[in-house]
Amino acid sequence: MAYCEAKEVREMLKDDALNSIIGDTYIEDEAERETKIAPIVENAIADAEGEIDGYLAKRYPVPLSIVPKAISKFAKDIAVYNLYSRVGIDEGDKEKNYLNRYRAAVDFLKLVAEGKIDLGIGSIQTAARTGFSVKSNERLFSRGSMRGM
Repeated sequence: MAYCEAKEVREMLKDDALNSIIGDTYIEDEAERETKIAPIVENAIADAEGEIDGYLAKRYPVPLSIVPKAISKFAKDIAVYNLYSRVGIDEGDKEKNYLNRYRAAVDFLKLVAEGKIDLGIGSIQTAARTGFSVKSNERLFSRGSMRGM
């Protein structure tokens, strides 16, 4: 299940930014511009979902089968940040908002990974809860079995 839809991310992008995200050339035809931006948006979403899964995998089986609204929101924020960061984000300009939203998303995901925030979507993985799991064979030697040797 996708954490967000391409249409949702595309709606967050300003039309005047599309040409710079796509590349150097100006594309006047709106349909052609939308055709070129679509795979770029899909890749940004895939990268965002991978980043989110990297944090969530410590506590939940990923990809999530139930997507909480917070994860959907942060997936869109990260995807938009991924798109704008392709051309560089000016921290002193209006684009700093995208960086701030990205940082808020990462801070939230870190808290989830640390167990300080629960997504409320069910059981947490046993292996993920402790950070690791160990499986081994039954013990062959003990003090009792080695006595007298």
